[in-house]
Amino acid sequence: MGVSALSKKVIVTAALPYANARLHLGHLRSTYIPADIYVRYLRAKGVDAIYVCATDEHGTPIAVMAEQSGKSCKDYVDYYHKLILEDLLAVGCSFDIFARTTNPEHYELTQEFFKRLLEKGYIYEEEYEQLYCPKCKRFLPDRYVEGVCPYCGSPGARGDACDACGRYLKPSELKEPYCIICKSTPELRTTRHWFFKLSAFQEFLEKWIKENERLPDNVKNFALQWIKEGLMDWCITRDLDWGVPVPVEGAEGKVIYVWFDAPIGYISSTIRYAEERGKPEVWKDYWQNPDAEIVHFIGKDIIYHHAIFWPAMLRAHGDFNLPTIIVAGEFLTLEGKKMSKSRGWVVEIKDYVAKFDPDSLRYYLAVSSPLTKDADFSWDEFLRRHNNELADVLGNFVHRALTFAYRNFGEKIPSAKELDDYDKQAIAEIEKAHSEASKYLDQFDFHSAIRRIIDLASFGNKYFNDKEPWNTIKTDPDKAATTIHVSCRIAKALAIMLAPFIPNAAERMWSMLNLPGSVHEQPWDEALKDLPPDHLIPAPKPLFTKIEPKVIREQKEILRRSLAERTGEAEAPKVSIDEFKKMDLRVGTVIEVERVPGSKNLYKLKIDLGELGIRQSVAGIAPWYKEDELLNKQVAVIANLQPAKIFGVESEVMILAAEDEEGVSILQPDKKKRNGSKIL
Repeated sequence: MGVSALSKKVIVTAALPYANARLHLGHLRSTYIPADIYVRYLRAKGVDAIYVCATDEHGTPIAVMAEQSGKSCKDYVDYYHKLILEDLLAVGCSFDIFARTTNPEHYELTQEFFKRLLEKGYIYEEEYEQLYCPKCKRFLPDRYVEGVCPYCGSPGARGDACDACGRYLKPSELKEPYCIICKSTPELRTTRHWFFKLSAFQEFLEKWIKENERLPDNVKNFALQWIKEGLMDWCITRDLDWGVPVPVEGAEGKVIYVWFDAPIGYISSTIRYAEERGKPEVWKDYWQNPDAEIVHFIGKDIIYHHAIFWPAMLRAHGDFNLPTIIVAGEFLTLEGKKMSKSRGWVVEIKDYVAKFDPDSLRYYLAVSSPLTKDADFSWDEFLRRHNNELADVLGNFVHRALTFAYRNFGEKIPSAKELDDYDKQAIAEIEKAHSEASKYLDQFDFHSAIRRIIDLASFGNKYFNDKEPWNTIKTDPDKAATTIHVSCRIAKALAIMLAPFIPNAAERMWSMLNLPGSVHEQPWDEALKDLPPDHLIPAPKPLFTKIEPKVIREQKEILRRSLAERTGEAEAPKVSIDEFKKMDLRVGTVIEVERVPGSKNLYKLKIDLGELGIRQSVAGIAPWYKEDELLNKQVAVIANLQPAKIFGVESEVMILAAEDEEGVSILQPDKKKRNGSKIL
């Protein structure tokens, strides 16, 4: 399923991160680390492969957030471009180019794309009704409008989608819409926009997807389901002054839609890559050469855009290669729950790298689950993987072998003498691991590849123990020398095969072996070759330091506190039945509701609990309930908690609610009960 053995040029791209926030661990797992592993592997295999990415810097979300923050859009994206690049470089992403969609060559290419499709009849102009804010005196693009979802009734639905039920929306579909800038009610007015004739590519896309045997099943199945439902033409312009201007006379004040603009960034970034190297035409070798291949790494939430919209755009234009492979990573949860920055349930990259080795994270994200399945980041599991597998298995083996050589053979890796059957088995094990890891990497099965490589380290430990060089050094020095030589040969193979996964640790291993150049300059098949005879090495150092459990406990507490501060919730420890019985669960009626100053999510509620009196609760339910929806509503509460301050406001009882991917619903009795009634 990987790139063709005949391919001479390969573009590996990672989905362009949106320049409105820093990245977190979920972004790394689905997209940026898998892409980096793969491109490092291709380079080692001798493929002319480049890793291309950029920040996606247009669109209404950025325009809205910049306006609300009082910054210009350019200042806003400048700030996040710098931080995003810092985060990705901090975890070892080896980009050949990390560009921006605000670069001049991107504007030029995007407008050329638009004009080409317009000339060929794949873009057409049409009038339709759009919400207009009479107070702000402008048409409102999707993210400038919020209201009530027409499908699930949730408040706070945006003009493009409802977070509660996940449906895509049009601004005009919202109930009770309002302008998010001035809060006034917009009105429908007629305006002009341009549409991409996506429906014209229904037959082509269905055939291309079905016949592309190198598309992973999760991508193929998702895309075919969309096609089965029938493709609709896309509005590809917006009423904004931030973005690539529509290159048509009379289109002043309109820009090209971000999802038309963004994927063109893969090509414009490659153009910039060529220009920076003084070879301005070389980008064509990757995008217009029929023997070149394109591998997109994305998260599963943007399969539609990359497997349907983008190939249709490329086909319509006609001058560029279609994607060869689209690898869509599934989601990463955190301690079993969906990550959410607004709820404080997230680990950002900057916070991770401030405390821990980036290679430990790269290893964990690769080994914990196949990319085609959702994975979970657990601090306890992270600790176990680092200490047991990286420190005890890999680090211990490499350190033991090199230390024994340094101390017992004159600071050299000794030459091998006569090989016995076990020594030959060990060398055969290197070859087997190398072959199997290659097969898995070619199939984008990074999970199986890294497990197979670590299995080689486990074998090395067993081989070392079974051969007992600490005894044979006294009775048969030649046998001990052979054991240490073979062990160091395993260590060399591990360094090369691990380089795509844990690049910094692999480089440290290479330095400890005192081999020439960088491990990242070595051919993949160098892992199969022997070491030089009687090779000098420096004094070995530990490859990994174990993480203390208390450090992990601190991280879990930081996470718990973040959730509590932002939402009024906390991660509860497991309790026994006897402890659960101590909870005093009661029914009460909400008699007052007001927002907690400075918080988007928190309400301060007064709840009548009958003979227990009136109690105060701080609850993170503002995104799902309006104040008048809660007033006079009966709720279930825990009444015997120790009072706690949340966002500076005292909370005496906790409201019970249920949460799923569609949002939060408070628990209520199905019949009205006396205030203070016990819940049994």
